Amino acid sequence: MKEARALLEASCYEGAYYLAGYAAECALKACIAKQTARHEFPEKEWAIACYTHKLSELAKLAGLDKALKAAEHTHPELIWNWNLVRNWSEASRYERPSSADAEELVKALEERKHGVLRWLRRYW
Repeated sequence: MKEARALLEASCYEGAYYLAGYAAECALKACIAKQTARHEFPEKEWAIACYTHKLSELAKLAGLDKALKAAEHTHPELIWNWNLVRNWSEASRYERPSSADAEELVKALEERKHGVLRWLRRYW
């Protein structure tokens, strides 16, 4: 996120958007990794499923789908931010997101009270 912010401040919106999305992916994969005990050998199908960039799928694999569903009623701002974040794709490196898109994604991830990364920290 530090590099995504630096790119955003330098008006390099495509790079900021791209790296911010990868920060979300890494956070979700950290949540998944925490579920695996040291020296545990996960099931092959589950491990293969984790090799994705789709943030919604990673949230399910991390077991966060129920927590997100519960947050719909108690923290709608978080869900608003999650809906922005989950639409990120690794294919964004071939797209040209606008400055507003990059700013919204970074804000959705870092927002102090309802940011997605702040929420995910509880689970990694």
